[in-house]
Formats: sequence, structure tokens, C-alpha cells
Amino acid sequence: MKRIPHTFTIVFYLILFAALLTWIVPGGEFVRETVQVTNADGSCSNREVVRGDSFHYVDKSPQSWQIFSSLFSGFCDKADIIIFILMVGGAFWILNNSHAIDIGVMAFLRKVQKLNRFKLFRKVGVENIIMTLIMIMFSLFGAVFGMSEETIAFVVVFVPLAISMGYDSIVGVCICYVAAHVGFAGAMLNPFTIGIAQGIAGIPLFSGLEYRLLCWVVLTIIGITFVLLYARWVKQNPEKSPVYKIDAYWRERSSRESLDNVEYRSPRSAWVVYVLLSAVLVWCAVLFPMTTVAIGSGSSSLCIMPVLAALFVISGFLALRKSVHFFILDILLFTILYLIVGVLGYDWYVMEISALFLAMGLLSGIADSQSADELAKLFLAGCKDILSAALVVGLASGIIFILKDGKVIDTILYGLTRSLARAGEITSLGAMYLFQTALNLIMPSGSAKAALTMPIMSQFADLIGMSRQTVVLAFQFGDGFTNMLTPTSGVLIGCLGVARIPYATWLKWVWKFILFLIVIGFLLILPTLFFNLPGF
Repeated sequence: MKRIPHTFTIVFYLILFAALLTWIVPGGEFVRETVQVTNADGSCSNREVVRGDSFHYVDKSPQSWQIFSSLFSGFCDKADIIIFILMVGGAFWILNNSHAIDIGVMAFLRKVQKLNRFKLFRKVGVENIIMTLIMIMFSLFGAVFGMSEETIAFVVVFVPLAISMGYDSIVGVCICYVAAHVGFAGAMLNPFTIGIAQGIAGIPLFSGLEYRLLCWVVLTIIGITFVLLYARWVKQNPEKSPVYKIDAYWRERSSRESLDNVEYRSPRSAWVVYVLLSAVLVWCAVLFPMTTVAIGSGSSSLCIMPVLAALFVISGFLALRKSVHFFILDILLFTILYLIVGVLGYDWYVMEISALFLAMGLLSGIADSQSADELAKLFLAGCKDILSAALVVGLASGIIFILKDGKVIDTILYGLTRSLARAGEITSLGAMYLFQTALNLIMPSGSAKAALTMPIMSQFADLIGMSRQTVVLAFQFGDGFTNMLTPTSGVLIGCLGVARIPYATWLKWVWKFILFLIVIGFLLILPTLFFNLPGF
């Protein structure tokens, strides 16, 4: 059997290939200028965009020894994601040491099995219903507020759940990461892709919502169907899973035998954590009685913080009466809820989310009666366990620096747009869509790609009589699908690293699904050329 190269090896070969391109492709640049765009909340901000008619050739800058310096630049550029992965890994190692997740998963599965008494649930499959609901939730998160980096933290939760349900780690990654990115691709209100692209293209923010909603429904149904079919196949043929041997790590962690000697207790330290945490949440509820949640171009003021504080006081007390393990799970649940509120209402990003998960880990350890030294050792063990996943994120980012410093990205963009000008409307749309899809392989940042391509593509659409909304939709799909494939995506590499799935194994498994989504995406774009759709 042919050995699959290590993820680090694959990424380094891609860096070498990118460096080779800088010797072959002529150097070129567009002139950037600063324009004012309207944000989703109605405010205005400045954004750097490309001037469509400004391309000029420059002296090329072949990359040689920069192959190695690009790694340093990649680590610096992705430092926030790398630190996020390390902090989440350390926090969850502390939490996992209490066996709270294992106990919670087993208790959950026992309750699920009881539902099989009902004929309807038995026929449909309770586990299918659970996975469907989870995927719909994450798809909505991706579609509404662009959930992406946050999925790294959820992989730690859903991979053990999938293993315990008789599936594999690929299913665990799919029900959170893939679901969120299918929603991200078919988004209706994502401010990081649609909001920026429409603002730069000069069309009303979040216009065309009705057709985008239909696209999201279609893509989400396809994603769920694909995952459920694969999950059923894995359950029937577990040893044929491409990650069966790799998942031995997770099977050992989730084995029932490891829980035989667990003591169900509610120590004094857990009650102290409960009282202090309740006081802090009540204090936050007093400071922030109303939270303005922005979804798309609309917003609503809700008393979320007081409601969450009240729910924690009640649920935390009830959980502690059972065992500290259920109280720790309660802390995990409210960590996720506050994460959602923070992202939607307070513009949280990886720094705030990292701090939130670190607090979760420390509070879980203290509640489990761990000393300060024990917490430090557990945190370092978690960082060590997740280190390879964090490092490969920085390594993959080096590809982007080679292409940028080699001055070839703008040349590639210019060459492709010139070739589009000689094609018909349908052919131009298809070529534009494929170009956005291919560009995402080397530039996975949706906001950066929108700033680079929208000024050119929107003007090109005007020249051939195409709606600018159609161009935005082509950008949206092109940006979304290959996020689940490209090795330059720090989020993908991070999720795979946490799940311990080699990139080559993932690529071999997922490429047919991504290709199918790309075809469906093009079919969904075509009606915008022939029908008078709202906003198009």
C-alpha cells in the first residue's frame, strides 16, 4: 500500500511549487485605492480595493531563500489562530481530564436509545435526527454570521460524540465544520463575504436575500444527505473507514471501561465555582441588560445576558445536585451560548473566544478539585497534544506569502479576466465562477478576495450586461466550497489537526463531494441570467 505523505510534507511541497511559479509567471500589480463602503449596520468605513484598469507589469521577484522566511511570516500572520488552537487544546485537555464529556456522551446515548421504542424514531433513526439538527444549526451559523474559526473548538466535542455513536472522526468533523462551511458558501447574511462584496460592488447590502435563502436550503439539504449516507455506510462497515486505524486514539478515549471507576460527586470546590460564576454572570447581566444582536442588515435589542445568567443559576444548581461532571458540562454549554452572543452582539473574534475557552477550562479544573500545579501540567499536556495542528496552520500560510512577495497573484488575476472578455455570457459566468473557485485555493480569505476581485468583476459584469448581483453570487460560491479543500485554509488544517485526520486522507475523501457542490453551485447561478429574480 502506498504511504500517504505527512501533512507537513504536502504543504511544504506546495510552498516549493508556489516559489517555482514566481520564476515562471511575470510580475504584475494593480493599483490599490481606498474607498468608502457602507457596513451592515449602516455605518461607513474605508476599504482598500483594486482599481480595475490599473494593472501594470513590474519586475518579477523570484522567491528562493524566502521559502524559509515565508514560514516565519506565515506563523506571524496566523499567530492569532495558532494561539487560539493551543489555548482551546489546553482548555479542553483540562476539561477532558474530568471525564465530563465521556460521561455526558454516554448519558446522552442512553437517553437516545430509549427513543427507539417509538416506531417513527426507530424508522427514521434517532441518530440521523440528531446529526441533521446539529448540521442545520451550524449551517445557519455559517450563513448568518460567517462561523468559521469557531468550528475548531467544536471538533473536540463532536468527534468523540461521533465515535461513541459508532461513526468515525470524519463524521464528527462534518457535522460541525462541513455544515458551517456549506452554510458559509450558501450564506444569506454573512457580513464577511456578502456584506463586503456587495458593498464594494455598489449594490444594496444583503439584497437578493430571497434567492440566496433558496440556495442555502438546497446546499444544506445536499450536505446533510451526503453526510448521513456516509455515516450509515461507516456504521455498517466501520473497518472500511479511511480513518479507522487513526480513530483508535478516539476510541480509547471514549471507551466505556475508562469510566468504570469514575466517582460521581459534588465537591466543595465545585460549589465555590458555581457561586462565583453565578455572581459574575449576574454582574454582567446588570452591566449589559440589553444586547443588540446584528443579523444581516437588521438588528434587535434583547435581554439575553439576564436570561442566560438566570438559566445558569438554575441549571448549574440542578447539575451539581447530580455530579460535578454534569456541572462541568453545564459550563461547557454556557460557554458555547456566550460565544454565540459574543460573536453576534459584541463583535468577538479569536482573542475573546480564546479567553472564554481558557476560562472554561480553568473553572472546570477547579470545580474538579485540581490544584494550580495540576492545572498547569494539564494545560501544557493539551498544548503539546494539539501542537502539530497549530504549527501546520502557520506552515500553510507561508504559501500565501510566497505568492504575494513573488508578485504573481495580480498577474494571474489579470490574465484570467482578459480571457473572460472574449467569451459569451454563460461561458463568462462559468469562467468567472471557476476563477473565483480556483483563486480560493491560494487565497482563502473571503474579505481579502472580495477586495481584490469585486472592483474588476463588477465592472466586467457591466460591460457584458450581467447583473452585479450575479457576480457576487459567483464570488460567494467560489469562495465557499473550496474552503473545505484548500491546504491554505488555516481553519481546515486546524480542524483536521484537532481531529487527527491527515490532510491527504481528507482530500481523498472530500474531493468528489466538493466537485459535486461546485457543479450544483453553477446550476444555482444560471437562473440569475434568465429569470427576473428579486434583487438580481
